[in-house]
Amino acid sequence: MSAPDLSSLRIDDHKRSSQGKPWLRWTLGIILISVLVVLSVYALRSRDAAVEVMTVHATSGDNNVTLLNASGYVTPRRRSTIAAKITGRVTAVYADEGMHVREGQVLATLDESDAKVRLDSAKADMMATRAGLADLRVNLANAKLDLTRAKGLAAAGVGTQQALDLARTNVESYEARIMLTKEQVLAAESKVQVAQQDLDNCIVRAPYAGLVVSKDAQVGEMVSPISAGGGFTRTGIATLVDMNSLEIEVDVNESYIARVVPGQRVIAVLDAYPDWKIPAHVRTIIPTADRQKATVKVRISFDELDPRIIPDMGVKVSFLEDQPRSASKAPKIMVPSAAVRNDNGSTIVFLYRDGKLERRAVKVGDVNENQEEIVAGLTDGDQIVSRDLANLRDGEAVKIKQ
Repeated sequence: MSAPDLSSLRIDDHKRSSQGKPWLRWTLGIILISVLVVLSVYALRSRDAAVEVMTVHATSGDNNVTLLNASGYVTPRRRSTIAAKITGRVTAVYADEGMHVREGQVLATLDESDAKVRLDSAKADMMATRAGLADLRVNLANAKLDLTRAKGLAAAGVGTQQALDLARTNVESYEARIMLTKEQVLAAESKVQVAQQDLDNCIVRAPYAGLVVSKDAQVGEMVSPISAGGGFTRTGIATLVDMNSLEIEVDVNESYIARVVPGQRVIAVLDAYPDWKIPAHVRTIIPTADRQKATVKVRISFDELDPRIIPDMGVKVSFLEDQPRSASKAPKIMVPSAAVRNDNGSTIVFLYRDGKLERRAVKVGDVNENQEEIVAGLTDGDQIVSRDLANLRDGEAVKIKQ
């Protein structure tokens, strides 16, 4: 039996390509997806990450010992609600919040029409009284002439005693009336001064130099030095603060008030500027306690005022020991806790140099709230990443976040 001829067996080219085409498509698709994934990862890695960078600074060690901490507010010793001395309608207001005014500067004016009428009337009365005085002086001069003639006639034996007495009486009468009229003139002048004062009271002026912190009246409103029952009348024009009298007022628990003495050094920190330490000192301790809060008020004066200090700001103060204890003056480097990361038991930071990160191991000392002291590993002027260290790597190219 002869062997079969296998050379005649062939696979049709059309069938071969039709059966192999799905596998080829799957293979090409997988390769293409892999290439796209690799390119995407490479593109993402090649893009520089944006980081926040800070410069560290070494500061001298603090040898001040804090005896007591307290909180309070900035308050002025001189704060005034400027009011008119009379009741009237506001015709102009020149004061506005934030305006610095000098002593005697006009803040507002009131309707002065009634005051002008009263002043004109008082002046007219004064002029009429002065005119009457002039008339009496003329009559007095004539009466004195009559008295002289009566005396001459009486001496010559021609005139009667009655005529002489009448002439003398006329002179004395005019003299008395002149004295009365002079007093009436003084009274009329006083009425003019009162009317002039009423007119001057229509102008409201600043009693001292300061800062306007509140505008309390508008044009057209009625103002009065006394409160009106209906509530439609204002009692003030503006509120003025003497910025040179700013100080701190704090409540100290009466259990610790013995630690506070007048003249004691104080460090104040405004809530608005937490990194600004302001030197101050105790001005006075108010000699009374609050029963409800069991506290004693303490007033603290700033050693030097600054425009950033404004009334009613929140402030925290530290009362310092009079004689500071000796302490090391070695510089300290404090960084935010977010700038430090634990990596396999080591404490590290990331330095920023020429667009790249450098992993640096550091030694941490004291920890104070949200800051940590770096005692080794950093020097003054180093730039480090201040936050978000989780995904950073040594040698990674980064850019500074704007």
